[in-house]
Amino acid sequence: MKKGIHPEYKISKVTCACGNTFVTRSTRGDMKVEICSKCHPFFTGKQKLVDSAGRIEKYLRKYNLHNKNKETTQKG
Repeated sequence: MKKGIHPEYKISKVTCACGNTFVTRSTRGDMKVEICSKCHPFFTGKQKLVDSAGRIEKYLRKYNLHNKNKETTQKG
């Protein structure tokens, strides 16, 4: 390999938002990440659900479709 063209590969500390830290090697240096294997739902088996049902009701109220939607379901 040619000398002087490759970046320096050094030990770096990775810190997650949940507080987990681990050491790896990288050309970047120390890193801060938002999610890691200790807090990611895929690895933990815990699913964080986001309530999106309120968004639909808000849309129906905004365009006054809530009453129209009930009428069409009662007719059919």
